[in-house]
Amino acid sequence: MNARRIVECVPNFSEGRDRAVIDSIAKAAASVQGVAVLDVDPGADTNRTVYTFAGPPEAVLEAAFRAARAGFELIDMSKHSGAHPRMGALDVCPFVPVAGVSMEECAELARTLGERIGRELGVPVYLYEAAASRPERKSLADIRSGEYEALEAKLAKPEWVPDFGPAAFMPRFGACVVGAREFLVAYNVDLNTRDRKLANEIALSIREGGRAARDADGNIVKDAAGNTVKVPGRLNNVRAIGWYIDGYKRAQVSINLTDWRATSLHSVYETVKEEAAKLGLVVTGSEIVGLVPLGPLVEAGRHYLSRMGKSEGAPESLLVETAVRSLGLDDVAPFESAKKVVEYAVAEAAPLAAMTVKDFCDEVSADSPAPGGGSVSALAGSLAAALAAMVANLTVGKKGYEKGWGELSAMAVKAQALKDALMRAVDEDTRAFDAVMTAMKLPKATAEQQAARNAAIEEANKAAADVPLATAEACLEAITFCADAARLGNKASASDSGVGALLARAGCEGAALNVITNLGSIADEAFKAERRARAEDLVRKAESACKEVLAVVGAHIGR
Repeated sequence: MNARRIVECVPNFSEGRDRAVIDSIAKAAASVQGVAVLDVDPGADTNRTVYTFAGPPEAVLEAAFRAARAGFELIDMSKHSGAHPRMGALDVCPFVPVAGVSMEECAELARTLGERIGRELGVPVYLYEAAASRPERKSLADIRSGEYEALEAKLAKPEWVPDFGPAAFMPRFGACVVGAREFLVAYNVDLNTRDRKLANEIALSIREGGRAARDADGNIVKDAAGNTVKVPGRLNNVRAIGWYIDGYKRAQVSINLTDWRATSLHSVYETVKEEAAKLGLVVTGSEIVGLVPLGPLVEAGRHYLSRMGKSEGAPESLLVETAVRSLGLDDVAPFESAKKVVEYAVAEAAPLAAMTVKDFCDEVSADSPAPGGGSVSALAGSLAAALAAMVANLTVGKKGYEKGWGELSAMAVKAQALKDALMRAVDEDTRAFDAVMTAMKLPKATAEQQAARNAAIEEANKAAADVPLATAEACLEAITFCADAARLGNKASASDSGVGALLARAGCEGAALNVITNLGSIADEAFKAERRARAEDLVRKAESACKEVLAVVGAHIGR
Protein backbone atom coordinates (compact mmCIF):
# COMPACT_ATOMS: atom_id res chain seq x y z
CA MET A 1 0.00 0.00 0.00
CA ASN A 2 1.37 3.38 -1.00
CA ALA A 3 1.53 6.27 1.46
CA ARG A 4 -0.08 9.52 0.45
CA ARG A 5 1.97 11.52 -2.07
CA ILE A 6 2.42 15.19 -1.14
CA VAL A 7 4.23 18.01 -2.92
CA GLU A 8 4.66 21.55 -1.67
CA CYS A 9 4.82 24.54 -4.01
CA VAL A 10 6.21 27.92 -2.90
CA PRO A 11 5.64 30.48 -5.69
CA ASN A 12 6.86 34.05 -5.17
CA PHE A 13 4.84 36.75 -6.94
CA SER A 14 5.96 40.34 -7.47
CA GLU A 15 3.04 41.95 -5.66
CA GLY A 16 2.95 42.60 -1.93
CA ARG A 17 0.78 45.68 -1.60
CA ASP A 18 -2.48 45.24 -3.51
CA ARG A 19 -4.60 42.94 -1.33
CA ALA A 20 -7.11 42.27 -4.11
CA VAL A 21 -4.37 40.92 -6.39
CA ILE A 22 -2.77 38.92 -3.55
CA ASP A 23 -6.09 37.32 -2.64
CA SER A 24 -6.99 36.57 -6.27
CA ILE A 25 -3.79 34.59 -6.78
CA ALA A 26 -4.42 32.64 -3.55
CA LYS A 27 -7.98 31.95 -4.65
CA ALA A 28 -6.76 30.64 -8.01
CA ALA A 29 -4.44 28.14 -6.30
CA ALA A 30 -7.10 27.08 -3.79
CA SER A 31 -9.63 26.41 -6.57
CA VAL A 32 -8.03 23.03 -7.30
CA GLN A 33 -9.57 20.14 -5.36
CA GLY A 34 -7.11 18.49 -2.99
CA VAL A 35 -4.85 21.54 -2.70
CA ALA A 36 -4.54 23.38 0.62
CA VAL A 37 -3.17 26.92 0.69
CA LEU A 38 -1.10 26.84 3.87
CA ASP A 39 0.33 30.34 3.97
CA VAL A 40 0.17 33.70 2.18
CA ASP A 41 2.99 36.01 3.28
CA PRO A 42 2.96 39.48 1.65
CA GLY A 43 5.64 42.13 2.14
CA ALA A 44 4.95 45.76 1.34
CA ASP A 45 8.62 46.85 1.29
CA THR A 46 9.69 43.95 -0.88
CA ASN A 47 6.46 44.24 -2.92
CA ARG A 48 6.40 40.48 -3.02
CA THR A 49 4.16 37.70 -1.72
CA VAL A 50 5.29 34.18 -0.92
CA TYR A 51 2.54 31.56 -1.22
CA THR A 52 2.73 28.05 0.19
CA PHE A 53 0.32 25.34 -0.91
CA ALA A 54 0.49 21.56 -0.92
CA GLY A 55 -1.34 18.41 -1.98
CA PRO A 56 -1.05 15.53 -4.47
CA PRO A 57 1.45 16.21 -7.30
CA GLU A 58 -1.05 16.52 -10.17
CA ALA A 59 -3.32 18.83 -8.18
CA VAL A 60 -0.42 21.04 -7.06
CA LEU A 61 0.79 21.27 -10.66
CA GLU A 62 -2.62 22.54 -11.78
CA ALA A 63 -2.82 24.96 -8.84
CA ALA A 64 0.60 26.37 -9.76
CA PHE A 65 -0.52 27.03 -13.33
CA ARG A 66 -3.76 28.68 -12.25
CA ALA A 67 -1.81 30.92 -9.87
CA ALA A 68 0.66 31.75 -12.66
CA ARG A 69 -2.18 32.64 -15.01
CA ALA A 70 -3.71 34.91 -12.36
CA GLY A 71 -0.38 36.67 -11.88
CA PHE A 72 -0.01 37.03 -15.64
CA GLU A 73 -3.40 38.73 -15.85
CA LEU A 74 -3.15 40.95 -12.76
CA ILE A 75 0.48 42.08 -12.33
CA ASP A 76 2.18 44.71 -14.50
CA MET A 77 5.95 44.49 -14.03
CA SER A 78 6.55 47.71 -15.96
CA LYS A 79 5.15 49.54 -12.91
CA HIS A 80 6.80 47.38 -10.25
CA SER A 81 9.29 48.47 -7.63
CA GLY A 82 10.42 46.74 -4.47
CA ALA A 83 13.40 45.83 -2.33
CA HIS A 84 13.54 42.15 -3.31
CA PRO A 85 15.41 40.95 -6.43
CA ARG A 86 12.92 40.00 -9.17
CA MET A 87 12.57 39.47 -12.90
CA GLY A 88 8.93 38.54 -13.41
CA ALA A 89 5.35 38.68 -12.17
CA LEU A 90 5.67 35.04 -11.12
CA ASP A 91 9.29 35.43 -10.15
CA VAL A 92 10.18 31.96 -8.92
CA CYS A 93 8.16 28.78 -8.45
CA PRO A 94 9.84 25.79 -6.74
CA PHE A 95 8.28 22.36 -6.23
CA VAL A 96 9.34 20.61 -3.03
CA PRO A 97 9.02 16.87 -2.24
CA VAL A 98 7.29 16.32 1.10
CA ALA A 99 6.09 12.70 1.23
CA GLY A 100 6.07 9.78 -1.19
CA VAL A 101 7.54 11.86 -4.04
CA SER A 102 11.12 11.99 -5.35
CA MET A 103 13.14 15.04 -6.28
CA GLU A 104 13.18 13.92 -9.90
CA GLU A 105 9.39 13.75 -9.91
CA CYS A 106 9.31 17.33 -8.64
CA ALA A 107 11.79 18.32 -11.34
CA GLU A 108 9.46 16.80 -13.91
CA LEU A 109 6.56 18.78 -12.45
CA ALA A 110 8.69 21.91 -12.90
CA ARG A 111 9.41 21.05 -16.53
CA THR A 112 5.76 20.36 -17.20
CA LEU A 113 4.69 23.64 -15.60
CA GLY A 114 7.42 25.60 -17.37
CA GLU A 115 6.41 24.21 -20.75
CA ARG A 116 2.75 25.00 -20.14
CA ILE A 117 3.43 28.55 -18.94
CA GLY A 118 5.65 29.19 -21.94
CA ARG A 119 3.13 27.73 -24.38
CA GLU A 120 -0.17 29.02 -23.00
CA LEU A 121 0.92 32.35 -21.54
CA GLY A 122 3.61 33.04 -24.13
CA VAL A 123 6.30 34.22 -21.69
CA PRO A 124 9.96 33.23 -21.16
CA VAL A 125 10.58 30.49 -18.59
CA TYR A 126 13.87 29.28 -17.10
CA LEU A 127 14.46 26.10 -15.11
CA TYR A 128 16.66 26.05 -11.98
CA GLU A 129 18.01 23.87 -9.16
CA ALA A 130 17.11 20.16 -9.61
CA ALA A 131 15.18 20.91 -12.83
CA ALA A 132 17.96 22.98 -14.43
CA SER A 133 18.60 22.22 -18.10
CA ARG A 134 22.32 22.98 -17.76
CA PRO A 135 24.77 23.47 -14.86
CA GLU A 136 25.15 27.23 -15.33
CA ARG A 137 21.42 27.65 -14.79
CA LYS A 138 21.19 25.78 -11.50
CA SER A 139 21.53 28.93 -9.38
CA LEU A 140 18.50 31.21 -9.08
CA ALA A 141 20.80 34.17 -8.40
CA ASP A 142 22.68 33.59 -11.66
CA ILE A 143 19.48 33.38 -13.70
CA ARG A 144 18.03 36.46 -12.05
CA SER A 145 21.20 38.59 -12.29
CA GLY A 146 20.41 42.01 -13.69
CA GLU A 147 16.78 41.50 -12.69
CA TYR A 148 13.82 42.81 -14.64
CA GLU A 149 15.65 45.93 -15.83
CA ALA A 150 18.32 43.89 -17.68
CA LEU A 151 15.96 41.20 -18.96
CA GLU A 152 15.36 42.64 -22.43
CA ALA A 153 19.09 42.73 -23.20
CA LYS A 154 19.65 39.30 -21.61
CA LEU A 155 16.97 37.64 -23.75
CA ALA A 156 18.81 38.82 -26.87
CA LYS A 157 21.89 36.80 -25.94
CA PRO A 158 22.13 33.21 -27.30
CA GLU A 159 23.28 31.86 -23.94
CA TRP A 160 20.11 33.18 -22.30
CA VAL A 161 17.51 31.70 -24.63
CA PRO A 162 14.77 30.53 -22.23
CA ASP A 163 14.04 26.87 -21.65
CA PHE A 164 10.41 27.44 -22.64
CA GLY A 165 8.44 30.24 -24.24
CA PRO A 166 9.72 32.96 -26.56
CA ALA A 167 13.08 34.71 -26.32
CA ALA A 168 11.18 37.97 -26.32
CA PHE A 169 10.77 40.66 -23.70
CA MET A 170 7.23 40.82 -22.29
CA PRO A 171 7.09 44.13 -20.35
CA ARG A 172 3.97 43.28 -18.33
CA PHE A 173 5.18 39.87 -17.16
CA GLY A 174 8.97 39.71 -17.53
CA ALA A 175 10.17 36.12 -17.11
CA CYS A 176 9.79 33.41 -14.50
CA VAL A 177 12.01 30.72 -13.02
CA VAL A 178 10.58 27.29 -12.20
CA GLY A 179 12.40 24.47 -10.45
CA ALA A 180 12.59 21.83 -7.75
CA ARG A 181 14.46 21.91 -4.47
CA GLU A 182 14.53 20.29 -1.08
CA PHE A 183 12.31 21.50 1.74
CA LEU A 184 13.98 24.38 3.57
CA VAL A 185 13.36 24.04 7.31
CA ALA A 186 13.52 27.38 9.11
CA TYR A 187 14.69 26.42 12.58
CA ASN A 188 15.79 28.50 15.57
CA VAL A 189 17.57 27.12 18.65
CA ASP A 190 16.97 29.03 21.90
CA LEU A 191 19.77 29.97 24.30
CA ASN A 192 19.79 31.03 27.95
CA THR A 193 21.45 34.33 27.07
CA ARG A 194 20.62 37.68 25.52
CA ASP A 195 24.08 37.96 23.98
CA ARG A 196 23.74 37.93 20.18
CA LYS A 197 27.53 37.63 19.77
CA LEU A 198 27.59 34.33 21.63
CA ALA A 199 24.73 33.02 19.48
CA ASN A 200 26.62 34.11 16.36
CA GLU A 201 29.76 32.36 17.58
CA ILE A 202 27.78 29.10 17.68
CA ALA A 203 26.36 29.82 14.23
CA LEU A 204 29.86 30.27 12.79
CA SER A 205 30.91 26.93 14.30
CA ILE A 206 28.03 24.89 12.91
CA ARG A 207 27.18 26.41 9.52
CA GLU A 208 28.49 24.85 6.34
CA GLY A 209 30.11 28.10 5.20
CA GLY A 210 32.06 28.30 8.44
CA ARG A 211 34.14 31.33 9.34
CA ALA A 212 37.20 33.22 8.12
CA ALA A 213 40.50 31.55 8.98
CA ARG A 214 42.84 33.62 11.16
CA ASP A 215 46.56 33.41 11.81
CA ALA A 216 48.25 33.37 15.20
CA ASP A 217 47.93 37.14 15.45
CA GLY A 218 44.21 37.10 14.71
CA ASN A 219 44.52 38.39 11.16
CA ILE A 220 42.23 37.03 8.44
CA VAL A 221 44.08 34.61 6.16
CA LYS A 222 43.99 35.23 2.39
CA ASP A 223 44.90 32.83 -0.42
CA ALA A 224 47.20 33.66 -3.35
CA ALA A 225 44.31 35.24 -5.24
CA GLY A 226 43.43 37.46 -2.30
CA ASN A 227 40.29 35.55 -1.31
CA THR A 228 39.46 34.94 2.33
CA VAL A 229 40.30 31.40 3.44
CA LYS A 230 37.36 29.77 5.20
CA VAL A 231 37.29 27.19 8.01
CA PRO A 232 34.20 25.03 7.29
CA GLY A 233 31.62 24.59 10.01
CA ARG A 234 30.57 21.25 11.45
CA LEU A 235 27.33 20.69 9.52
CA ASN A 236 26.57 20.45 5.83
CA ASN A 237 23.32 21.89 4.47
CA VAL A 238 23.18 24.44 7.28
CA ARG A 239 23.09 28.23 7.03
CA ALA A 240 23.08 30.02 10.36
CA ILE A 241 23.43 33.36 12.10
CA GLY A 242 23.02 34.50 15.69
CA TRP A 243 20.44 37.07 16.70
CA TYR A 244 18.50 38.45 19.65
CA ILE A 245 14.70 38.35 19.77
CA ASP A 246 13.29 40.98 22.10
CA GLY A 247 9.89 39.27 22.27
CA TYR A 248 11.55 36.15 23.73
CA LYS A 249 14.16 38.05 25.78
CA ARG A 250 16.83 35.66 24.55
CA ALA A 251 19.31 35.03 21.77
CA GLN A 252 18.81 32.32 19.18
CA VAL A 253 20.87 30.50 16.62
CA SER A 254 18.76 31.07 13.51
CA ILE A 255 19.16 28.22 11.04
CA ASN A 256 18.06 27.36 7.54
CA LEU A 257 18.36 23.59 7.07
CA THR A 258 18.46 23.12 3.31
CA ASP A 259 18.35 19.30 3.19
CA TRP A 260 16.94 17.58 6.26
CA ARG A 261 17.37 14.16 4.65
CA ALA A 262 21.15 14.61 4.52
CA THR A 263 21.52 16.53 7.81
CA SER A 264 18.90 15.59 10.37
CA LEU A 265 17.04 18.10 12.49
CA HIS A 266 18.05 16.37 15.71
CA SER A 267 21.74 16.37 14.73
CA VAL A 268 21.53 20.15 14.26
CA TYR A 269 19.98 20.53 17.72
CA GLU A 270 22.53 18.28 19.41
CA THR A 271 25.45 20.02 17.68
CA VAL A 272 24.21 23.43 18.83
CA LYS A 273 23.97 22.02 22.37
CA GLU A 274 27.60 20.87 22.18
CA GLU A 275 28.84 24.22 20.91
CA ALA A 276 26.74 26.11 23.46
CA ALA A 277 28.23 24.05 26.30
CA LYS A 278 31.73 25.07 25.18
CA LEU A 279 30.70 28.69 25.80
CA GLY A 280 29.04 27.94 29.13
CA LEU A 281 25.57 28.31 27.64
CA VAL A 282 22.48 26.12 27.90
CA VAL A 283 20.07 25.36 25.07
CA THR A 284 16.53 25.77 26.43
CA GLY A 285 14.63 24.53 23.38
CA SER A 286 13.96 25.39 19.75
CA GLU A 287 11.25 26.49 17.36
CA ILE A 288 10.09 25.70 13.84
CA VAL A 289 9.33 28.81 11.80
CA GLY A 290 6.51 28.12 9.35
CA LEU A 291 5.84 24.49 8.48
CA VAL A 292 7.92 21.33 8.63
CA PRO A 293 7.56 17.92 6.95
CA LEU A 294 6.64 14.99 9.15
CA GLY A 295 9.86 13.15 8.21
CA PRO A 296 12.41 15.06 10.34
CA LEU A 297 10.15 14.86 13.39
CA VAL A 298 9.66 11.11 12.98
CA GLU A 299 13.43 10.69 12.58
CA ALA A 300 14.02 12.72 15.73
CA GLY A 301 11.43 10.73 17.67
CA ARG A 302 13.08 7.45 16.68
CA HIS A 303 16.53 8.81 17.53
CA TYR A 304 15.57 9.84 21.04
CA LEU A 305 13.58 6.67 21.73
CA SER A 306 16.57 4.60 20.64
CA ARG A 307 18.79 6.58 23.03
CA MET A 308 16.38 5.57 25.80
CA GLY A 309 16.77 1.90 24.85
CA LYS A 310 13.26 1.79 23.44
CA SER A 311 11.99 0.34 20.15
CA GLU A 312 11.92 2.78 17.24
CA GLY A 313 8.64 1.26 16.08
CA ALA A 314 6.38 3.51 18.14
CA PRO A 315 3.15 4.93 16.74
CA GLU A 316 3.54 8.13 14.75
CA SER A 317 1.79 10.26 17.36
CA LEU A 318 4.28 9.15 20.03
CA LEU A 319 7.24 9.76 17.70
CA VAL A 320 6.07 13.32 17.07
CA GLU A 321 5.40 13.89 20.77
CA THR A 322 8.88 12.58 21.62
CA ALA A 323 10.45 14.88 19.03
CA VAL A 324 8.57 17.92 20.33
CA ARG A 325 9.59 17.23 23.92
CA SER A 326 13.20 16.28 23.13
CA LEU A 327 13.82 19.26 20.83
CA GLY A 328 11.91 21.63 23.12
CA LEU A 329 9.78 22.78 20.21
CA ASP A 330 7.26 24.33 22.58
CA ASP A 331 9.87 26.39 24.48
CA VAL A 332 8.90 29.86 23.22
CA ALA A 333 5.45 29.10 21.75
CA PRO A 334 3.05 26.13 21.64
CA PHE A 335 3.82 23.62 18.90
CA GLU A 336 0.52 22.65 17.24
CA SER A 337 1.34 19.67 15.02
CA ALA A 338 -2.00 19.88 13.19
CA LYS A 339 -0.95 23.31 11.89
CA LYS A 340 2.85 23.01 11.81
CA VAL A 341 3.31 19.62 10.07
CA VAL A 342 2.70 19.79 6.31
CA GLU A 343 1.16 16.33 6.02
CA TYR A 344 -1.29 17.04 8.82
CA ALA A 345 -2.20 20.45 7.46
CA VAL A 346 -3.24 18.97 4.10
CA ALA A 347 -4.61 15.65 5.39
CA GLU A 348 -7.75 14.29 3.78
CA ALA A 349 -10.74 13.91 6.03
CA ALA A 350 -11.00 10.39 7.45
CA PRO A 351 -14.41 10.35 9.12
CA LEU A 352 -14.54 6.60 9.71
CA ALA A 353 -11.02 6.26 11.11
CA ALA A 354 -11.69 9.22 13.41
CA MET A 355 -14.74 7.57 14.99
CA THR A 356 -14.77 5.89 18.36
CA VAL A 357 -14.90 2.09 18.22
CA LYS A 358 -18.54 2.19 19.36
CA ASP A 359 -19.56 4.77 16.78
CA PHE A 360 -17.82 2.84 14.00
CA CYS A 361 -19.62 -0.38 14.95
CA ASP A 362 -22.90 1.52 15.05
CA GLU A 363 -22.19 3.00 11.60
CA VAL A 364 -21.42 -0.43 10.16
CA SER A 365 -24.62 -1.83 11.64
CA ALA A 366 -26.85 0.88 10.15
CA ASP A 367 -29.07 0.36 7.08
CA SER A 368 -26.55 1.57 4.48
CA PRO A 369 -24.13 -0.50 2.37
CA ALA A 370 -21.08 1.54 3.36
CA PRO A 371 -19.01 1.22 5.42
CA GLY A 372 -19.16 -2.50 4.86
CA GLY A 373 -16.97 -5.54 4.54
CA GLY A 374 -14.13 -3.76 2.76
CA SER A 375 -13.69 -1.17 5.48
CA VAL A 376 -14.05 -3.80 8.21
CA SER A 377 -11.41 -5.98 6.50
CA ALA A 378 -9.01 -3.02 6.40
CA LEU A 379 -9.63 -2.38 10.10
CA ALA A 380 -8.93 -6.04 10.90
CA GLY A 381 -5.62 -5.82 9.04
CA SER A 382 -4.70 -2.60 10.80
CA LEU A 383 -5.34 -4.21 14.20
CA ALA A 384 -3.20 -7.19 13.17
CA ALA A 385 -0.26 -4.95 12.29
CA ALA A 386 -0.78 -3.09 15.56
CA LEU A 387 -0.54 -6.33 17.53
CA ALA A 388 2.67 -7.31 15.74
CA ALA A 389 4.17 -3.91 16.59
CA MET A 390 2.99 -4.24 20.18
CA VAL A 391 4.70 -7.60 20.69
CA ALA A 392 7.91 -6.21 19.17
CA ASN A 393 7.83 -3.13 21.37
CA LEU A 394 7.20 -5.20 24.49
CA THR A 395 10.24 -7.33 23.62
CA VAL A 396 12.83 -4.68 22.73
CA GLY A 397 14.72 -3.88 25.94
CA LYS A 398 13.58 -7.04 27.73
CA LYS A 399 16.35 -9.23 29.11
CA GLY A 400 16.73 -12.64 27.50
CA TYR A 401 15.63 -11.43 24.06
CA GLU A 402 18.65 -9.28 23.18
CA LYS A 403 19.40 -11.13 19.92
CA GLY A 404 16.05 -10.10 18.49
CA TRP A 405 15.98 -6.45 19.57
CA GLY A 406 17.34 -5.00 16.35
CA GLU A 407 15.20 -7.10 14.04
CA LEU A 408 12.05 -6.55 16.08
CA SER A 409 12.59 -2.79 16.29
CA ALA A 410 12.97 -2.62 12.50
CA MET A 411 9.89 -4.81 12.06
CA ALA A 412 7.86 -2.60 14.38
CA VAL A 413 8.71 0.46 12.25
CA LYS A 414 7.36 -1.34 9.17
CA ALA A 415 4.33 -2.67 11.06
CA GLN A 416 3.41 0.84 12.21
CA ALA A 417 3.55 2.09 8.61
CA LEU A 418 1.38 -0.82 7.48
CA LYS A 419 -1.05 -0.21 10.34
CA ASP A 420 -1.45 3.41 9.27
CA ALA A 421 -1.88 2.49 5.60
CA LEU A 422 -4.60 -0.02 6.43
CA MET A 423 -6.31 2.50 8.68
CA ARG A 424 -6.43 4.92 5.72
CA ALA A 425 -7.95 2.10 3.67
CA VAL A 426 -10.94 2.02 6.05
CA ASP A 427 -12.06 5.32 4.53
CA GLU A 428 -10.63 4.64 1.07
CA ASP A 429 -12.88 1.62 0.65
CA THR A 430 -15.97 3.64 1.43
CA ARG A 431 -14.81 6.49 -0.83
CA ALA A 432 -14.39 3.97 -3.67
CA PHE A 433 -17.96 2.75 -3.17
CA ASP A 434 -19.22 6.35 -3.11
CA ALA A 435 -17.41 7.02 -6.39
CA VAL A 436 -19.35 4.17 -8.03
CA MET A 437 -22.61 5.66 -6.77
CA THR A 438 -21.61 9.07 -8.10
CA ALA A 439 -20.81 7.63 -11.53
CA MET A 440 -24.17 5.88 -11.67
CA LYS A 441 -25.93 9.22 -11.11
CA LEU A 442 -24.38 10.80 -14.21
CA PRO A 443 -26.81 11.90 -16.93
CA LYS A 444 -27.73 9.41 -19.67
CA ALA A 445 -30.24 11.28 -21.83
CA THR A 446 -28.09 11.20 -24.99
CA ALA A 447 -25.86 8.60 -26.59
CA GLU A 448 -22.80 10.68 -25.67
CA GLN A 449 -23.90 11.00 -22.07
CA GLN A 450 -24.63 7.28 -21.89
CA ALA A 451 -21.16 6.43 -23.23
CA ALA A 452 -19.48 8.81 -20.77
CA ARG A 453 -21.55 7.41 -17.91
CA ASN A 454 -20.69 3.80 -18.82
CA ALA A 455 -16.98 4.65 -19.01
CA ALA A 456 -17.10 6.42 -15.64
CA ILE A 457 -18.91 3.48 -14.02
CA GLU A 458 -16.36 1.03 -15.46
CA GLU A 459 -13.41 3.03 -14.08
CA ALA A 460 -15.09 3.49 -10.71
CA ASN A 461 -15.81 -0.23 -10.44
CA LYS A 462 -12.20 -1.04 -11.29
CA ALA A 463 -11.03 1.30 -8.55
CA ALA A 464 -13.55 -0.26 -6.16
CA ALA A 465 -11.97 -3.66 -6.88
CA ASP A 466 -8.38 -2.45 -6.58
CA VAL A 467 -8.82 -0.84 -3.15
CA PRO A 468 -9.73 -4.13 -1.37
CA LEU A 469 -7.10 -5.93 -3.44
CA ALA A 470 -4.47 -3.63 -1.94
CA THR A 471 -6.01 -4.30 1.46
CA ALA A 472 -5.69 -8.05 0.94
CA GLU A 473 -2.03 -7.66 -0.03
CA ALA A 474 -1.37 -5.54 3.04
CA CYS A 475 -3.11 -8.06 5.30
CA LEU A 476 -0.85 -10.82 3.98
CA GLU A 477 2.14 -8.65 4.85
CA ALA A 478 0.70 -8.18 8.35
CA ILE A 479 0.76 -11.95 8.83
CA THR A 480 4.51 -11.96 8.10
CA PHE A 481 5.01 -9.38 10.85
CA CYS A 482 2.98 -11.53 13.23
CA ALA A 483 5.24 -14.43 12.28
CA ASP A 484 8.32 -12.38 13.22
CA ALA A 485 6.66 -11.42 16.51
CA ALA A 486 5.83 -15.06 17.30
CA ARG A 487 9.32 -16.25 16.39
CA LEU A 488 11.41 -13.59 18.15
CA GLY A 489 9.04 -11.89 20.55
CA ASN A 490 8.31 -12.16 24.22
CA LYS A 491 6.77 -15.60 24.72
CA ALA A 492 4.33 -14.15 27.25
CA SER A 493 2.79 -12.25 24.32
CA ALA A 494 2.70 -15.19 21.90
CA SER A 495 -1.11 -15.32 21.92
CA ASP A 496 -1.17 -11.71 20.72
CA SER A 497 0.86 -12.71 17.68
CA GLY A 498 -1.66 -15.47 17.02
CA VAL A 499 -4.64 -13.15 17.35
CA GLY A 500 -2.90 -10.76 14.93
CA ALA A 501 -2.38 -13.53 12.38
CA LEU A 502 -6.03 -14.59 12.61
CA LEU A 503 -7.23 -11.01 12.19
CA ALA A 504 -4.94 -10.48 9.21
CA ARG A 505 -6.13 -13.69 7.59
CA ALA A 506 -9.74 -12.61 8.09
CA GLY A 507 -8.91 -9.21 6.65
CA CYS A 508 -7.23 -10.78 3.63
CA GLU A 509 -10.08 -13.18 2.89
CA GLY A 510 -12.71 -10.51 3.56
CA ALA A 511 -11.00 -8.04 1.23
CA ALA A 512 -10.67 -10.76 -1.43
CA LEU A 513 -14.43 -11.38 -1.21
CA ASN A 514 -14.98 -7.69 -1.91
CA VAL A 515 -12.62 -7.81 -4.90
CA ILE A 516 -14.51 -10.70 -6.45
CA THR A 517 -17.89 -9.11 -5.69
CA ASN A 518 -16.89 -5.87 -7.45
CA LEU A 519 -15.56 -7.74 -10.48
CA GLY A 520 -19.11 -8.78 -11.33
CA SER A 521 -19.92 -5.23 -12.47
CA ILE A 522 -16.86 -4.86 -14.73
CA ALA A 523 -16.93 -5.47 -18.49
CA ASP A 524 -13.17 -5.78 -19.04
CA GLU A 525 -12.66 -9.56 -19.02
CA ALA A 526 -8.86 -9.44 -18.95
CA PHE A 527 -8.96 -7.13 -15.93
CA LYS A 528 -11.44 -9.40 -14.17
CA ALA A 529 -9.40 -12.56 -14.77
CA GLU A 530 -6.15 -11.01 -13.58
CA ARG A 531 -7.63 -9.48 -10.41
CA ARG A 532 -9.53 -12.67 -9.52
CA ALA A 533 -6.37 -14.75 -9.85
CA ARG A 534 -4.43 -12.35 -7.62
CA ALA A 535 -7.16 -12.30 -4.99
CA GLU A 536 -7.43 -16.09 -4.86
CA ASP A 537 -3.65 -16.45 -4.65
CA LEU A 538 -3.55 -14.04 -1.71
CA VAL A 539 -6.20 -16.04 0.13
CA ARG A 540 -4.21 -19.27 -0.30
CA LYS A 541 -1.01 -17.63 0.92
CA ALA A 542 -2.77 -16.05 3.90
CA GLU A 543 -4.25 -19.38 4.97
CA SER A 544 -0.85 -21.10 4.83
CA ALA A 545 1.02 -18.25 6.56
CA CYS A 546 -1.56 -18.05 9.34
CA LYS A 547 -1.30 -21.77 10.04
CA GLU A 548 2.47 -21.43 10.38
CA VAL A 549 2.13 -18.60 12.89
CA LEU A 550 -0.44 -20.53 14.91
CA ALA A 551 1.88 -23.53 15.02
CA VAL A 552 4.67 -21.41 16.54
CA VAL A 553 2.23 -19.81 18.98
CA GLY A 554 0.85 -23.21 19.94
CA ALA A 555 4.35 -24.44 20.75
CA HIS A 556 4.90 -21.42 23.01
CA ILE A 557 1.67 -21.73 24.94
CA GLY A 558 1.52 -25.52 25.04
CA ARG A 559 -1.58 -25.81 22.93
